[in-house]
Amino acid sequence: MGFVLDFEKPIIELERRIREMRDLADSQNLELKEEIERLEAKAQKLRQEIYSKLTRWQRVQLARHPNRPYTLDYIERICDDFMELHGDRAFGDDPAIVAGVGHIGGRPVTIVGHQKGREIKQKLLRNFGMPHPEGYRKALRVMKLGAKFGRPVISLVDTPGAYPGIGAEERGQAEAIARNLYEMSRLPVPILVIIIGEGASGGALGIGVGDRVLMMENTWYSVISPEGCAAILWRDAGKAEQAAEAMKLTASDLLALGVIDGVIPEPVGGAHHDPDAAAKILKETILRELDALSAIPPDRLVRERVAKYGRMGFWKE
Repeated sequence: MGFVLDFEKPIIELERRIREMRDLADSQNLELKEEIERLEAKAQKLRQEIYSKLTRWQRVQLARHPNRPYTLDYIERICDDFMELHGDRAFGDDPAIVAGVGHIGGRPVTIVGHQKGREIKQKLLRNFGMPHPEGYRKALRVMKLGAKFGRPVISLVDTPGAYPGIGAEERGQAEAIARNLYEMSRLPVPILVIIIGEGASGGALGIGVGDRVLMMENTWYSVISPEGCAAILWRDAGKAEQAAEAMKLTASDLLALGVIDGVIPEPVGGAHHDPDAAAKILKETILRELDALSAIPPDRLVRERVAKYGRMGFWKE
């Protein structure tokens, strides 16, 4: 069955009963079609009810679901081909960032993205999706390489934050992220940023400047995690659920605030429930957005990108 969130348990239990009834019908040669169809309809209705009324904290939990597709999962499903490139040509390679070139729907693209791991060995290798400075420098090197050949950039964001270790700070974590913000703001090719899971702080912004910023339906994007916010405000990380409600960090919140440009719907039950369907929706969205962005001349693209971020932060009462 795998990992199950509390609010998913009623659905999982109903699906278990449906499987048992199917097995019983097959093994005992019983006619249970009507009963199975009734339970399936009930499960579908329950799924719609639960996932249409998710709280902000529940969406945070879905964004962190261990079965949720990661960058390489999407690349495998949406790319015709993909060649991963390694190293920042200064210090080393950082597996927490994936970067390379490929084709989507026959269109040449550059892809960068955070990569988490699932089992312990992969989590350690990928550093739980928390990049070091060399990860951001690798991403920038590959984005610049792609820009030389006019390849649009697709950035898939999914990180709990940039790695805050001593070594990362000694090697210039802040400078690496700041450099990427500057360079991405003036890259003369379309840049499409998509939050596919967690979008935390500068760790997300390090590959998060683009002409269009989209969020998948069950993701979050904020300057700090709910646990970090709760620890600062209430000195109690256990109040993360309360913090999430106050922070307005979901896709619908940020669309209303003008921080992002659109929301990508997910299959009912979340991307982890049907990764193939989620990838299909993502691919269609990417191709549609690239068609629109590719029609804009590079100089105008850069001007509008800079103006887009310049408009953020102004409030009127």
